[in-house]
Amino acid sequence: MLQEVSRTFRVSQELKKELSLIIQYSLRDPRLNTMITVSEVLLSPDLSYAKIFITLLNNQDTFFIKETIKILKNATGFIRTLLSKKIKLRIIPKLFFIYDNSFIEGIRISNIISHVIKKEKKLS
Repeated sequence: MLQEVSRTFRVSQELKKELSLIIQYSLRDPRLNTMITVSEVLLSPDLSYAKIFITLLNNQDTFFIKETIKILKNATGFIRTLLSKKIKLRIIPKLFFIYDNSFIEGIRISNIISHVIKKEKKLS
């Protein structure tokens, strides 16, 4: 059991690294004109499915996010082909791209906390 978990973890980390490189350097779609970061990869226990969580730098527009996810979904075959050349797995997992807003939410919460601290200092 522990071996399976560590293998899943190792494969997900390798996928994260390779997917980041592929998205950054191999996708030539001009509509992908922002920095796309792979924040996490979650693999199914049998390694046949992968949820790829991405964040977009400097763009929180809902339409742009949906369009980016759609572009990545359409490029899944190409991405899987490149992954098969980089990673030696019997089965390359099916990829599902999901927008991860935790980074933006973290910044928002941090701003709220700093705003409250500044108000508190003014009152003291």
